[in-house]
Amino acid sequence: MKRLARMAACAAFLAALLSAQSMSQRVKESQGVTEHGTGEVLWGWANFVILAAGLGYLIKKHGGPYFAQRSLEIRRGLVEADATRVESEAKVAEVDRRLANLQHEIEALQEGARQEGESEAERARREAESEMAKIQAHVAEEIAAASKSARLELRRYSAELALHLAEQKIAARLTPETDDRLVMSFVAGMASRV
Repeated sequence: MKRLARMAACAAFLAALLSAQSMSQRVKESQGVTEHGTGEVLWGWANFVILAAGLGYLIKKHGGPYFAQRSLEIRRGLVEADATRVESEAKVAEVDRRLANLQHEIEALQEGARQEGESEAERARREAESEMAKIQAHVAEEIAAASKSARLELRRYSAELALHLAEQKIAARLTPETDDRLVMSFVAGMASRV
């Protein structure tokens, strides 16, 4: 960096010298002095040669190493950029791989959720069927118990009704004379046993 500053200062100094000489020549031309002596032309060419040699020397001395250094920095930057590009491509490839794998994982999760939903629905269906079978068995037991109870009640009622009808028939047939005959036959049957 210091070399570049020195080169810029030298170039500015030389440019100032050239500018001063050019202005001096313009002033002479504006004053009407147009004659150039051989000495002046020689000094002009000598100045030009000195200036060109000085610039050539400075460019060769400072420009070569500067441009070599700059070329080295550019190469280093290119190598670093290439390494960064390779690293970035690797990261992009990793992200792409993860994205592709992510799609596969999403599909696997969806399939797992679908299968789990199906198995849960099947389990719920089996439980519902089991509960329905229990309810049906319980209802069948209650119907059987109610039917048995109704049959027993019907038998009891039939027996009571038959008994009541028998009482009515007996009461209708039993007259005081039949009653006396029954008592007499009972007493006779008892007496013969004794």
